[in-house]
Amino acid sequence: MTITLAAGVDVGRDWLDVGLAPSGKCFRAPNSAAGIAVILTRLRRAGVERVVLESIGSLALNLVRRLAAAGLEVGVVDPRRIKALRTAEGGRAKTDRLDAKLIARFALLMSDAIRPIPSAESLELRALSTRRRQLVEMIAMEKTRLKQVIDPVLLASSRAMILVLGEERKRIEAMIEAATGSSPEGRRKGELLRSIPGVGPAISSILMADLPELGARDSKAIASLAGVAPHIQESGARQGRAHIQGGRPCVRTALFMAALTAVRHDAHFKAEYQAMREAGKPAKVALIAIARKIVVAANSILKHDKPWTPSPPRRQTQSP
Repeated sequence: MTITLAAGVDVGRDWLDVGLAPSGKCFRAPNSAAGIAVILTRLRRAGVERVVLESIGSLALNLVRRLAAAGLEVGVVDPRRIKALRTAEGGRAKTDRLDAKLIARFALLMSDAIRPIPSAESLELRALSTRRRQLVEMIAMEKTRLKQVIDPVLLASSRAMILVLGEERKRIEAMIEAATGSSPEGRRKGELLRSIPGVGPAISSILMADLPELGARDSKAIASLAGVAPHIQESGARQGRAHIQGGRPCVRTALFMAALTAVRHDAHFKAEYQAMREAGKPAKVALIAIARKIVVAANSILKHDKPWTPSPPRRQTQSP
């Protein structure tokens, strides 16, 4: 579908700068309910069909919801893609107004900028997953401090804080479990994901919250979104090595932990890991390969609604 009118929004804490393409016009409104209402009115009046914003967190959440509810095509894209367009155009200056116009041109040019907006339930689950991750990080920091102090008062303070944070983490995890199991579909997805070796309740909830595309993309795309797909860098005669990059760090970390568990406790994944190590692969590279196999398997079982089954061992051909 060809879009003839598009808008880009540069989101700030206090202001929303809106650029229109191809006209190049720009206007500003407060980042509030009243300001969003003004934006919707002006976009309808201008005949805008598509709106694109940078993915910068919760500051744009209300605007995204209101735009989607108004029936507009909405895209939330990686800021690096916007920056790449600025570089391609040879631009150097950067202001809120210029950024809004740049995002509008991106919206007009890039047909893949539009992605389905997560439901309110999905957004709530993602927020809970983020909070759980923050609590885990804070607990790890307190445990590190516990090893570094000698004073009895500080030791008691760190231990008390670890207990408090641990109780809060349990509370958030219970809310996540309730949210993922609140519908038959969510319960079924959780059961299917937990059929994969190494994937327990915590990791399955992270995958459901932070990788909602599972089951709806092909294996290469899902591995890239998860941040475990190797990307090769070659130019001319230089033979580059493939490295993982991009993706969602929280998902990659969860898959890495799942891979660690799988190679220790599952015979199938343990054999694959050992085969890669014997072939000369470094331990971390082999673990990332196992993590990639796990997320590809998760994508397949959700797509086909069938639990995980190990692939049959490869037959070794004997030379005549």
